Amino acid sequence: MNVVAFAGYSGSGKTTLVESLIPALKQRGLRVSVVKHAHHKFDIDHPGKDTWRHRQAGALEVVVASDNRLALIREFEKPTVLSVHHLIAELYEGVDWVLVEGFKSSDLLKVEVWRADSGQPVRYPDDDFVVAIATDSPAQLPQATLRPVLDLNDVNAVADWLVDNQERFVYRSESYA
Repeated sequence: MNVVAFAGYSGSGKTTLVESLIPALKQRGLRVSVVKHAHHKFDIDHPGKDTWRHRQAGALEVVVASDNRLALIREFEKPTVLSVHHLIAELYEGVDWVLVEGFKSSDLLKVEVWRADSGQPVRYPDDDFVVAIATDSPAQLPQATLRPVLDLNDVNAVADWLVDNQERFVYRSESYA
């Protein structure tokens, strides 16, 4: 599988870009998974449902599946910080691309998503893992770079760049063990 992270500050357009890249890559015949970092408590289960009742009864894991979908809900006995590599290890190995949203401090190769009007600084001068910048304001980048500058509003160009450079993004899990 190929893995690329999309990093940037809140409001930069990461979610919109990842959301648009999924169908753009699928149109090229590629299977796509997403890993997303959540900063706050979240839940995919609902009070009263069978899976919620199983968790309330003390199950550490509940797997629910149909012929179209599978969900795993895992409870941690104490707060646990998982690395992006732990999450990638949970994915189906048969996907072509894993798009990672967030994890901006990770050691994954990443595309920085940056908008001048966000008022946020750029990360690329200090992050050797940033391999490209996706922006809607290339003329306003505060520091020159030899990295590719991609048009944030041209999702097909970003998808083409990823596919054309996919050998750079091959994920080798043993490198992160």
